Amino acid sequence: MSGSSELVLLGKVAGTHGIKGQLRVAPFSGESGTFLSLDRVILKDTGGKEETYFVAGAAAHGRKILLTLKGMADINQVQHLVGREIYVQRSQLPPLADDEFYWFDLIGLRVVTDDGTELGRLENIMETGSNDVYLVRANEKEYLIPAIDEVVKAIDLEAGIMTISPLEGLLDL
Repeated sequence: MSGSSELVLLGKVAGTHGIKGQLRVAPFSGESGTFLSLDRVILKDTGGKEETYFVAGAAAHGRKILLTLKGMADINQVQHLVGREIYVQRSQLPPLADDEFYWFDLIGLRVVTDDGTELGRLENIMETGSNDVYLVRANEKEYLIPAIDEVVKAIDLEAGIMTISPLEGLLDL
């Protein structure tokens, strides 16, 4: 799963900003800082066509990122990029500590309790301020699992499993 040539979806071009060719990017994870260290991005249109662009600069702008591409200094040069998805090579991403994970690695994990009960698959991650919340779904049932050490006991990316120890009443809602 973690080959260095693997493309990772980071966000989408939501629009332009100003007249000097900046792109307004909506990141798909809570970690917008990843964009600030990139030297190149791959933009993919709805037909799957990929184009690589070198990054001239990036800055946080509220919940969005302002991205400037090299050689693109005018709104007319970037307008056609609105709506494209932004990918990077996995090898471009900064390394994480042993107990840290990229959101895209967690999405799709099977979630089980420490007694072996399977709850479903992790479908989404929401930022709430104090901690993230994992949305786990199985058929018609949804669980909101706080991403805190007291609940999340183990994450095994190779096995595709997250083990939790639910707080009393958490699964009864």
